[in-house]
Amino acid sequence: MAAHMLNMFRIFSGQLTSASFQFRQFRSCLQRPVPLQRPVPQPALLSQPFGSSAAFRQKDAEVQAAQALDRYKQRPWDYVESEEYVERYGSSAVWTGYRRSHKGGIPPQTTRKTCIRGHKICGNPCPICRDPNIIVHHQNVKLLQQFISPHTGMVYDPTLTGVCMKQQKKLNKAIDKARDDGLLAFHIPRVEFSGEDYSNSHDAVGVTPPPPFLISSQPWYKWYAEITPDDSKVDQVKKTYKAYLKP
Repeated sequence: MAAHMLNMFRIFSGQLTSASFQFRQFRSCLQRPVPLQRPVPQPALLSQPFGSSAAFRQKDAEVQAAQALDRYKQRPWDYVESEEYVERYGSSAVWTGYRRSHKGGIPPQTTRKTCIRGHKICGNPCPICRDPNIIVHHQNVKLLQQFISPHTGMVYDPTLTGVCMKQQKKLNKAIDKARDDGLLAFHIPRVEFSGEDYSNSHDAVGVTPPPPFLISSQPWYKWYAEITPDDSKVDQVKKTYKAYLKP
């Protein structure tokens, strides 16, 4: 009986100890200060006002450049008169100050065939290929005049302007068409014509008389009877064809 009571006391004391431990732990949790929650930092794009971020400005600039490029494709002559062109080139030609990159001290005698192959652009493109807004067109008169000598009216050699051969062919075609359409003036040399050179009074170029009016011994042309052959030449011909001449 005493052993049974001792076991019951041990079990009761163990449960009481665990209950008191849980109560103290709960009480310490209630007395512990609650940590303050820090505000979550917002992204830089949302914290700044709309339109002031660098990414948005870059995208806006790309959109404006694409719109300007499309506008200049329809009217390429507007770019030469724009403020963007004046800010970049001023009053000089587009090829002024251009120098092609090459190896050695002697420059090549001819320009490159093309600056753009597929989607790849060479390191130092020509004055026309380096600016996408410059479009060769026969109505772009101010651009074409930059490649024509004002003294001789001849097209500048590509070795002087540095334009690649592909763009030079486009320039030649555009200049020829602009001259045919009357958009570009070109010099025509003045030639003095004399009346003697183009008169039709000579019998060789005059009206041929009809056959009934000809006499058997009279030559067809009057001027043909006035020709007297050289005797030495006649003797040489007779000697050459002596075997074939009739006696």
